[in-house]
Amino acid sequence: MLTVHDMPNEARVNRIRLFLAALIMLAFSATGALAQERPGADQVLHNWSRMVLELVRHTPTYSPPVASRAFAYLGVTAYEAAAGAGTLVSLAGQLNGLSPAPEREAGAAYDEAVVMQAAMAFGVRNFFGNTGPTGQRAMKAMEARLAEMTAAGLAQDVIARSVAYGEAVGAHVLAWSMEDGGAVVENMGFPFDHALNDKPGAWAPTSLVVQQQAPLLPKWGENRSFAMPTGASCPLPPPPAYSEEAGSEFHAEALAVYETSKALTPEQTAIARFWSDDPMLSPTPPGHWIFIAMDILQAKNADVAERADLLARLGVALADSFIGCWHAKYEYDLIRPVTYIRRVIDPNWQPILITPPFPEYPSGHSTQSGAAAAVLTAHFGAEFAFDDATHEDEGLGVRAYPDFWTAAEEAAMSRLYGGIHFRAAIERGLEQGRCIGAFATALKTVE
Repeated sequence: MLTVHDMPNEARVNRIRLFLAALIMLAFSATGALAQERPGADQVLHNWSRMVLELVRHTPTYSPPVASRAFAYLGVTAYEAAAGAGTLVSLAGQLNGLSPAPEREAGAAYDEAVVMQAAMAFGVRNFFGNTGPTGQRAMKAMEARLAEMTAAGLAQDVIARSVAYGEAVGAHVLAWSMEDGGAVVENMGFPFDHALNDKPGAWAPTSLVVQQQAPLLPKWGENRSFAMPTGASCPLPPPPAYSEEAGSEFHAEALAVYETSKALTPEQTAIARFWSDDPMLSPTPPGHWIFIAMDILQAKNADVAERADLLARLGVALADSFIGCWHAKYEYDLIRPVTYIRRVIDPNWQPILITPPFPEYPSGHSTQSGAAAAVLTAHFGAEFAFDDATHEDEGLGVRAYPDFWTAAEEAAMSRLYGGIHFRAAIERGLEQGRCIGAFATALKTVE
């Protein structure tokens, strides 16, 4: 099977060029069919969110945990900008360490589209400041175009006041973000000095890349969380005890991965590819769930309050899920299937997906999918059917689901099909995500 990892270099470069060209086109098309009309705050938020899902593909340090952090802070930026109008309850005092945003001038006129544009432009400019030169041009083009469109026909004092307020909200959230432990990512997240655990069953490097001889972001689980109290707030039981003995629970889990990989159906292979969401070649796993939410919100023509509410909750849940998952990963520091299977079962085994460079338990896909499903189910309902077109433009088709938990369970199982995770990491990761998502769904956004 040809995966993105197997693409010839020329094909990968051409694909990246197409994505970068799309950034520029997105900036100049702005609101798509509404490009000649003055957009509302809802469409400003939608278009900046679309831009972010493209930018995250081309920002080198944006591994899934780092991407989830940016999604959360941008979601909170949009939410607090919208909350200033008085239709939503501020998240200050509900999210860890977030103080009240600057207040609007009493009795003065503001335009909500201009406020949202200024807040999101400020946020994206800062959270994606290290994206490449084409992304930089796309951000500037988007900002200039939407600033012109939202200001059309407004009095200069209203424009100036609204821009100042939106930027003040953006600066307030940015200042809050700088204290969370994840603001600086050196060496793409791989520590320069990290001692590997030598106990039996501990994680060992799965890549020949020199940089990846240390695991990704080993301190991420210590970051300040958003809605849950700490990264340890949704703990997991230990994984099955490590053993190389045939018939042991651990050996049986590894054998299940091995045997599954040897008998994959075309559907299972398609599922593994659809949910792979590799960094730099996709919007990342958290971005996949952001795309689903945005697609549904756009289809129902949701107002800005609903969009800001859901994108903030979902961003917070996803960011917390990576903090919680990473806390557990480095607590248990478990070996990956590819290492165990080659050591104990078949030295020539090759999974269909490349194993990411960090410990196995629990599955990040599972934890973040469980958290996303919890938030989306609370918002749209338990039997909300939807189509997932995240990868339609990449030739992977559209998948249909009867509800969010079915999608989350499929995303989780995709890692078994891909040869990346044992079943315990998948099942317990989903439960950890359900626990983490509950903190986001408990946030109060309306009186």
